[in-house]
Amino acid sequence: MGAGIKDVARLAGVSVKTVSNVVNGFQFVSDKTRAKVQAALDELDYRPNLSARLLRGGRTGIVALAVPEISSPYFAELAAQFVQHAKGYGWTVLIDETQGAKDNERLVLDGIKSHLVDGLVVSPLALTAKEIESRRDDTPLVLLGERLAHSPVDHVSIDNVAGARAATEHLISLGRTRIAAIGSQPHVSGGTAALRLRGYRAALKTARIPYDPQLVVPAKSYHRADGYEAMSTLLDRADRPDAAFCFNDLLAIGALRALHEHGCRVPEDVALIGFDGIEDAEFHTPSLSTITADRAEIARLALAFLERRITGGATASPQEGYASFELTLRGSA
Repeated sequence: MGAGIKDVARLAGVSVKTVSNVVNGFQFVSDKTRAKVQAALDELDYRPNLSARLLRGGRTGIVALAVPEISSPYFAELAAQFVQHAKGYGWTVLIDETQGAKDNERLVLDGIKSHLVDGLVVSPLALTAKEIESRRDDTPLVLLGERLAHSPVDHVSIDNVAGARAATEHLISLGRTRIAAIGSQPHVSGGTAALRLRGYRAALKTARIPYDPQLVVPAKSYHRADGYEAMSTLLDRADRPDAAFCFNDLLAIGALRALHEHGCRVPEDVALIGFDGIEDAEFHTPSLSTITADRAEIARLALAFLERRITGGATASPQEGYASFELTLRGSA
């Protein structure tokens, strides 16, 4: 074990209070005494117990980020942004995975780790607004993802409708008229899939392209295999699409594999756009056009909302923050 403050006081021949004053930078210590204490600190390689100091102030200096899948590139890159920007507040980020399961999300929101963390940032998939409102824990909370109706907490998202519309409008501008949508989730009434489908349909309507439900292919999850399967289904039909908007980049990467196996040229035969802007999208052949969400801005907004709650804004009205996005054009469209 490292040296404690009593060891430093004993070596320097001063009181524990004097050592504490030097460690905390109090000015009312003589230069001679300060030098003596500093020499003892250096000799013993003393490190202050920051955890104890924070706990004495009622805080741990730790915030938690709970996401559905740590292995998802989008959430992994998002978590990295949270870790980076939390340093500006002097916070450490504890990362948890809920797997999108209601019981796991409820455990997080009900404060299973409330004795460890000062605040929570959660990206829920399964919980309803009513369930969030009835949480038993009062740890400051910020939600990520789609806003749940009447949710009484701070919330940060991107405009999924506008992003999906921008992707589809670009495909239309290329002269494509049979544009598939991969990633619908008809069993879910709200959420990301519903909003991205709405943006897709709005772009078609504006361009006076009839909506064809046969071109909308569901995906149980948003993994590469789901995109591969969905695109394979489309390509096995006689009337193939000439473009596809995938509801995330992993679906699009899987779709690229299916297009390659079916001998389709991208973008000549089928143009393709994903959503999220993960790093992997740039390193496929062809490189993937995508809607790039500003994950750094998501982290900054969420942490700023959380800091306000932690430092005394517990009763303030909930805030809504929207991070920006951009259409990143590469080789696939």
